[in-house]
Amino acid sequence: MMGEEERLPTHSDEVQVYVQPKNGILSSVFTPFYWFKMLAKELHWSFVFGVIIVYGTSQGLGGALAKVGTQYYMKDVQKVQPSEAQVYSGITSIPWIVKPIWGLLTDVVPISGYQRRPYFVFAGSLGVIAMLFLSLHKDLHIVLALLALTAASASVAIADVTVDACVAQNSGSHPSLAADMQSLCALSSSIGSLVGFSFSGIFVHLIGSQGVYGLLTIPAGLVLLVGVLLKEHRTSSFAYEQINQNFVNAGKAMWTTLKCPDVWKPCLYMYLSFSLSLNISEGMFYWVTDAKGGPLFSKEMIGYIMAIGSIGSLLGAILYQYGLKNYPFRDLLFWAQILSCLSGMLDLALVLRWNLKLGIPDYFFVVIDSSVSQLIGRLKWMPLLVLSSKLCPPGIEGTFLLCSCRSIMLDFSLGRAVLIRNVMRISPLFLLFLVPRADPNSSVLPDEVLYSKEISESRVSENVELVALVDSTDGR
Repeated sequence: MMGEEERLPTHSDEVQVYVQPKNGILSSVFTPFYWFKMLAKELHWSFVFGVIIVYGTSQGLGGALAKVGTQYYMKDVQKVQPSEAQVYSGITSIPWIVKPIWGLLTDVVPISGYQRRPYFVFAGSLGVIAMLFLSLHKDLHIVLALLALTAASASVAIADVTVDACVAQNSGSHPSLAADMQSLCALSSSIGSLVGFSFSGIFVHLIGSQGVYGLLTIPAGLVLLVGVLLKEHRTSSFAYEQINQNFVNAGKAMWTTLKCPDVWKPCLYMYLSFSLSLNISEGMFYWVTDAKGGPLFSKEMIGYIMAIGSIGSLLGAILYQYGLKNYPFRDLLFWAQILSCLSGMLDLALVLRWNLKLGIPDYFFVVIDSSVSQLIGRLKWMPLLVLSSKLCPPGIEGTFLLCSCRSIMLDFSLGRAVLIRNVMRISPLFLLFLVPRADPNSSVLPDEVLYSKEISESRVSENVELVALVDSTDGR
């Protein structure tokens, strides 16, 4: 958090002075506004706007509605079993697994001279078509439904990797603001999720899961709008015959970067950390809505529980921004991993009904479980995002961004799956030596990688911002 006076360099190498009120109460109230003002001044207000649209509206609000809607769509409309639903969830997640492919395309294949704008337009258009298809067709065969859901997932993944490339570019040029940019992404996503989950159960109850899909055309349309508003330097002299060479240059730059121990070690840790996490979300959803062994929560109750859980995610982002962002990566990840393992025991206590033996109602216990799990998950995710953005070499920001690894739940009993997941969560602690103890506010990439010949050949224009809705004469 900034002090009463903090000087930050701008793009023009001038020094801006931001003065906050000295009164403690006023300072606390207006600190978020001064923070947004600082980001808008340093990074351009339209960049902040674009992050809020993609992370807050598309991934946060839209993701919350899509998650609850899809869970009930699979259960009530397609009438599939929990193990099948988990497999189908893995299929629709394939576009996220191949995120580096989308990033590679945005880095080396411009369309009509633009590298980011067309991909936002394509992502938004794809999302609108997929959601309309799901909402307007009843009794869809499961194969067609999966194709539409995978297309919708690809829409969000492409928009995500494109805006992440912009964030990575700014993280390279403003290393001291890398944590602030990730905090902006996290806060936007958490607030959007809070709003989305708060109304998701109500919408599913009133208009059904397919009606929710119809509403999701709005976030997809806003992503398309981001592509329309994106102001980007147009490369008029680009020769499409050079695409093959661009792919080669990007591959060389990637290999040069990955050969550096300061890069491949944390990359290996991030990969293994996510690979060792067993996903049991679909099984837990079926269990808590089951009348036989579970609490039998209603649609509205599921939405409220997830909304309160999003508050935990929001608190995690705030805690990181104002209390933890300056701590070394390894120290943060050590404690976050331990807390993640301990918080997972709450699921085990719920499944084994220990909470009822202690006199704790299911609803109250699940709310605590969801809030704590999301808070700790956010605290683990934030330093990894900051570290990832700092590891991206110039010119291949979209390609180098790491994709999350998703596991398919095995056919275990739920209690056994929860226990195995918690044991697997502790294993990344033995890999923390791969993560550097670097200062989160400094550059991580060594100079020999940052200024290597391969990186220079793959570098593209970094003049990316969103065009202002209203032109102003003072440049603000």
